[in-house]
Amino acid sequence: MSDRSVPYLDDLLHGVRFGKFVSVGAIGATFDLTTLIVLTEALDLHWAIANAISIEVAILVMFVVNENWTFASAGGDGRGSLGRRLLRSHMVRAVGSSIQYVLFATVLFLVTVDVSLYGIDLWVIVVKGGSIGMAMMVNYVFESLFTWRVHES
Repeated sequence: MSDRSVPYLDDLLHGVRFGKFVSVGAIGATFDLTTLIVLTEALDLHWAIANAISIEVAILVMFVVNENWTFASAGGDGRGSLGRRLLRSHMVRAVGSSIQYVLFATVLFLVTVDVSLYGIDLWVIVVKGGSIGMAMMVNYVFESLFTWRVHES
């Protein structure tokens, strides 16, 4: 560790790991948006319910990819360890997901922009993408330090 005044900063600024995390986030965002669109447009589910379901789908997909790629060298072995990481990840993601959900709902309630393509409401996708990006930064810090404990590797 360097002489920086912020604990664990070197571990968080690990460029390769952050790049992998962003890549996994893009995969998660794809699952999140696809699930949201299918549930709202094809199945006519209310966006508030569809958003909660799409977030959970993304969380599970991202956990599996992060576990096996981004943080493969961290976290420890064994089923108990895996279960604890999954639980910790959900706790961390609950914070990030709450940020995402509140931003998404707030913007959709306050700002209406009529943008559609082939009958799909693109404004929902724009708002969802922005809220995902904001939550990603929170998730990265806490997933790194709390779920996979990169500073202990």
